[in-house]
Amino acid sequence: MPVIVFDLDDTLYDEMTFVRSGFKAVSAFLEEQLGIPAKQSYRGMIERLERDGRGKVFDAVLREHGCHSKRLALRCVSVYRVHHPDIRLLPDAEYALERLGGVYPLYIVTDGNKHVQWNKLKALGLADHPHIRRCFVTRRFGIRREKPSPYCFGLICRAERVEPRDVVYVGDNPNKDFVGIKPLGFRTVRIRRGAYAGVRKSPEYEAEHEIEDLTELVDVIRRIRG
Repeated sequence: MPVIVFDLDDTLYDEMTFVRSGFKAVSAFLEEQLGIPAKQSYRGMIERLERDGRGKVFDAVLREHGCHSKRLALRCVSVYRVHHPDIRLLPDAEYALERLGGVYPLYIVTDGNKHVQWNKLKALGLADHPHIRRCFVTRRFGIRREKPSPYCFGLICRAERVEPRDVVYVGDNPNKDFVGIKPLGFRTVRIRRGAYAGVRKSPEYEAEHEIEDLTELVDVIRRIRG
């Protein structure tokens, strides 16, 4: 019986909803502290994000309002990271967790700031989800344990007493999600959505299977089982 492991960002929820939620928290902070209208600063953050990417969004907005300082920019980053996000599981993620959770052991492996990722997991109801045995935030084990490191996948194998061929990982980012675990025999499924939906990599980086929606995962698991 396979063990199914999910990535988090852009796999189980839309990561841009977290970004927008964080921007709203920072906008409220700037209005409270500096009197900058929240709607105005939020609009500026979204425009800067769409034009230049994440980068130095807060620095740019603070400069536009003539109040930039390194300390204030770092405070904005802190507000962004510790806020309680307004995010939801995608409908197909809810379906997959319910459909597969009563049959297979489920885990989550996710990279990123450990406090940010745990806030996401709690907001999404995944930290104590009845079908998820454990959520691994890789950076809790050191930044060198982030994907493509197979470290956390090895922990799952030991916990479940299975071989890598019995573990299926579902992720969205071909730059790192699959390249470290495929050579070890782990099975891999790429969901094509989010920031990396249009990215194509050489074969060693790509997953064995591709899906557009997590409702397709049930059939993929059935094919993997043979």
